[in-house]
Amino acid sequence: EYHRRELFVREAELDRERQHHLDRSLHDRLTGLPNRELLEDRIAQLLARARRDSATHAGLFIDLDGFKPINDRLGHDRGDNVLRLMARRLQAAVRQTDTVSRLGGDEFFVLVHDVDTPARAGQLAEKLLACIAEPFADVPGAGSLGASIGICVFSGGPRSPEDPQQIIRAADRAMYQAKGGGKHR
Repeated sequence: EYHRRELFVREAELDRERQHHLDRSLHDRLTGLPNRELLEDRIAQLLARARRDSATHAGLFIDLDGFKPINDRLGHDRGDNVLRLMARRLQAAVRQTDTVSRLGGDEFFVLVHDVDTPARAGQLAEKLLACIAEPFADVPGAGSLGASIGICVFSGGPRSPEDPQQIIRAADRAMYQAKGGGKHR
């Protein structure tokens, strides 16, 4: 009986350790958000769903404008705190079914399910710009940030992207167009 209990406890410890390593491999260490690998898996699932039911979805590539001076002026610890706060802010601005991920540095990606029209994706981008621009009360001296957001709207039609990377690249290109047009757009 003692050995069975000991074995049970050890197996439970191993399961917790496996789960911990799985979580670390699929989530950004700083913010706890899904990382690129998990994001690509979720996009692939949404692409399969879009092909099946012809729903329209969107990917929003977000690059923070004005983040580097915060890191330079206040230090990396405070910059990391701003990124954690930004992650929570973005998650609060979208539905629970949507995915907010951190791609690295000051780049985030929002995967939005069931967008009625491309205009709705644009409205969400405007909402995100407004929430990003709010000052950080928890980080004195940080001021406020802006962002450039690129949008890729996709559905299951014949011109649908083939893989998740195409969606991320298309949204990234759109973000650079927004940044080239004057940032904060």
